[in-house]
Amino acid sequence: MKKLGTLSKMVVSHEAPVSYQLPLGEFLIPLDKYIGKDLALEFTGEINCVACGRDIKKSYQQGYCYPCTKKLAQCDMCILKPEQCHYHLGTCREPEWGDTHCMIQHVVYLSNTSGIKVGITRGTQVPTRWIDQGAIAAIPVFAVSTRRISGLIESSLKSNISDRTNWRNMLKNIVPEIDLIAEKHKLIDQNQGLIADIIAEFGPGSAVAIHQDKVYEFEYPVLQYPEKVNSLSFDKTALVEGKLEGIKGQYLIFSHGVINMRKFGGYRVALNT
Repeated sequence: MKKLGTLSKMVVSHEAPVSYQLPLGEFLIPLDKYIGKDLALEFTGEINCVACGRDIKKSYQQGYCYPCTKKLAQCDMCILKPEQCHYHLGTCREPEWGDTHCMIQHVVYLSNTSGIKVGITRGTQVPTRWIDQGAIAAIPVFAVSTRRISGLIESSLKSNISDRTNWRNMLKNIVPEIDLIAEKHKLIDQNQGLIADIIAEFGPGSAVAIHQDKVYEFEYPVLQYPEKVNSLSFDKTALVEGKLEGIKGQYLIFSHGVINMRKFGGYRVALNT
């Protein structure tokens, strides 16, 4: 079977194990049934901007053309560094987009990917964000009213807790056991002053500790994790094929290497099984 279309990041569903579907143009392909089978993905050489659709030779920020990276709010630096959000200054590139994506409830969380990490996500992205990272577990710590506030809290916390994932260890499933509930309460106790300062500056309800101890746990459809991680890329090899050993985060795990599907948004690819 052959299907041809433009890639988007995989669609996930929190099941046991996580269920994956690959958007490929007009197709939405269930990938679970291909685990343990041969799969081939061939890049045609065509790339389309995921925002405006124009033909481009090179993509930026996981699928955008250069002009879109300069005009779209979702490509601004404050997406990577939310504490630099400038919506309140009246300089947001797209205030309407900011209303629906930044000026809404966010969650500051702890997750276990390759070890404990702190991060932020929109409330509407729970638990998708953690699955996309390849976390085996996650727990919400603070609920805040805007993206900027979540970024300010994260920025303060990451001096003691990493905000990064060792993606190679994540893919090799080298993940320590961590008591996320205990770590969460330690974080809340240690940062009561920080939350009080946030509330004093931004008002009641701007930051609230989440005392409900719900831990989200994730199991991934992987037959065998790699002992050594070899990164595959459509920019280097147009044809990526082999036995699909599993999927974790946004990575397809083949017997000879892994490929980050999110990185190649907008690439036109043919899928063969």
